[in-house]
Amino acid sequence: MHKLALIGRWLYRRAENINALMLGVMLAAFLIQVVFRYFFRWPTGWSSELTVIMWLWMVLWGAAFVVTEDEEIRFDLLYGSVRSGVRRAMTIVSAIALIGIYLYSLPAAYDYVTFMKIQSTSYLKIRFDILYSIYIIFSVAVICRYVWLLIEAIRGRAERKNDDLTTGSPL
Repeated sequence: MHKLALIGRWLYRRAENINALMLGVMLAAFLIQVVFRYFFRWPTGWSSELTVIMWLWMVLWGAAFVVTEDEEIRFDLLYGSVRSGVRRAMTIVSAIALIGIYLYSLPAAYDYVTFMKIQSTSYLKIRFDILYSIYIIFSVAVICRYVWLLIEAIRGRAERKNDDLTTGSPL
């Protein structure tokens, strides 16, 4: 089990590295766009396109593999104000709902992404099926995450850490 945890931490760090690399590419493309447009008066469509692509991939890759459950932003006023058993039931119900929604929508999303192979981006000529494939990766990762949360909630181990800002705040 210890070896599995080490592999998981190593994979998590690599996912963070990929996200950081995408951020660097996005920043470089943006700076090139600014310099070329405002200093040389040469519009560069490819840099704008690359910035948008990196943003899309960075957000969905990060949400799938980098952001942990405790780091997600939630409006949990109701969740934080109920007792442990009710929180556990809320976790189970929401996990089942999200797994169902993502599983139901996955075939249609896959069909759409694979259909988009007929088009490509204007400047970089990247096929849209390759570009949008990150959504399928994201969906599968979300399904796996919520299956794990569901199992942990059923076992009684899915209790999120409460901090003073969400529960028991004197404000």
